[in-house]
This record gives sequence, C-alpha cells and structure tokens, in this order.
Amino acid sequence: MSAYAYYPGCSLHGTATEYADSTELVCQALGIELHELDDWNCCGASSAHAVNPWLALGLVGRNLHLAQQTGLHQLLLPCAACFARFKETQHTLRHDPETAAQVAYVVGAEVPTDLDIEPLLAVLSQPEPLAELRAHLLQPLTGLKLAPYYGCLLTRPPDVTHFDDPEDPQTLDNLLRLIGAEVVDWPGKTVCCGASLALSRPDLVHDLSGQLLSWAEAAGADAIVTVCPMCHSNLDTRQNQIRHAHKGDYHLPIYYITELIGMALGFDSDRLGISRHVTEAATLLAQKLTPVPTPISAPALTSLAEVSHG
Repeated sequence: MSAYAYYPGCSLHGTATEYADSTELVCQALGIELHELDDWNCCGASSAHAVNPWLALGLVGRNLHLAQQTGLHQLLLPCAACFARFKETQHTLRHDPETAAQVAYVVGAEVPTDLDIEPLLAVLSQPEPLAELRAHLLQPLTGLKLAPYYGCLLTRPPDVTHFDDPEDPQTLDNLLRLIGAEVVDWPGKTVCCGASLALSRPDLVHDLSGQLLSWAEAAGADAIVTVCPMCHSNLDTRQNQIRHAHKGDYHLPIYYITELIGMALGFDSDRLGISRHVTEAATLLAQKLTPVPTPISAPALTSLAEVSHG
C-alpha cells in the first residue's frame, strides 16, 4: 500500500461527510493508506487570505508542520480549495525566506517546504490505484453521460498548483472513462461556481452555478462530477434556490468522483453517502447501472481490501 499523510479539511468533517466516507472506502480498496493529521486545523479557505494574509499562511503552516511529524513525505488533500491554499502557502514560503521565517515564528515550529502536496484526484490516477481499479471493476458506469467538473482552483495558477492543464484538464475525464462512463464535452469544466461568494453574494452564486448546470444539461449530461466539497455544495444544494429565483429548473445530480468509483467497485450507494445529497442522486444510478448481486457494505470492506492486496 502507498501511505499518505491525510488532511481531510473542515468540509469533510461537516457538510461533506459523504465525500469523507467515499474517500476512505475507495482509498482502502485501492491500496491508498491514509494517516489523518493529528489535531489538524482549518486551512482558512476561502476567506482567511482575503482577511489576514498572515493568518492564512500560519493556518496552513501549522498543518504542514503536523504533516512533517508523520514522517511521510506525501500529503493528500481531497478538497480543491484546501489544495489551493496549501500549494499557495508552500509556493510563498519557498520563494520568500523572510516570510518563511516569520510564518515559522507564528507557527512556533519549522514549516517544511519540501512536502509533496497532492490532490486526491492525482493520487487516484497513479499507476497502482488504476491497476487495482481495473482489476476490481464490478459495476461499470455504462450508459451514464457525465460532465467532469474541476472547478477553478485545482489547476490554477499553473505555476503554483502544477496539476494538469489549466484550461482543459483530463485527469478526471480519464478516470470516468476508465470506470465505464461517457464523458461529455462541455465548456464549464474549469469555470468558477462562485463558492467564495456563498455568503456575501448568493445572487451571483445562483448565476454562476446556474450557468454551469445549464451548460451541463445542454451538453446532454446526466450529472456533474466534482472533486471539491465547496463546488459540490453550490451545485447540489442551490438548485432549489435557483428554481425559486426563476433562473432555471434544474434537477441534475452532482456526484463526487469517489462516490462513482465506489459504485464501480460494488459498494452500496447508501454507504457511499449518495442518499445524503440535497438534489436526489440515487435514482439515476439505480436506473442506469446493472446492479451487482450483493453490494459491498461497510463490514465487508476489510475482506475486499484483503482480496485486492493479499
């Protein structure tokens, strides 16, 4: 198994527990060992850097120090917003020694700048997890037309994130194709959903998220697939608000990539958290997918891992 220091972020312990559950299930099944940071703190996404730059750097700096204490050189983050804050902080500390020294003083400890900070999407796309996924694909997503949504933070700015193409990324597309889905070509894959404006300008969020939903429907997508809890929250929970604002009548399921990989591996949809979505998302899967004889529930997880890796 490949071992990673693991920073879940606040959303996965709160409003995005389905992302946390599906991430842990899928990672265990694919041989990705997660070591959650002890006593981690919020990274400050998405407002800290706009309110107090020193606080933003210090919040991430403390978590980087905790990651170093695990003895692992690779740090995995499921949330695109967290990933952006960690990479921006690392970039700043690497290129500004004076700021690095001040942040170390704020943190009260050395802040490493040499950790490999990886988004979950990149880790899932490594050769070993891909081989495991191919070997244990029980329920291909044949018949599903999906719009891959990266959001605006995962690939930008490219000289900081160093992940995929900033305008036309393909990592998520390729994963969806691997598990049998049809990937639709649409213009919204890296367009902002307005997550940072969720409280201050919900009207703009309705416009931005509504535009994404409109593009996905126009492209023939059955659903949108994302890797960011903030993007998921906007696209999943605001469809009713958008309808009430007379800005579109959308009922489009929004999935995390880990939920769909979990379905492809044969996990039960309830265990993956799909039933917790605000916009109903279980019916589409039930209608489109050929069910496995006995979906894998939580108690069977260990046996699946043993079959995969023993």
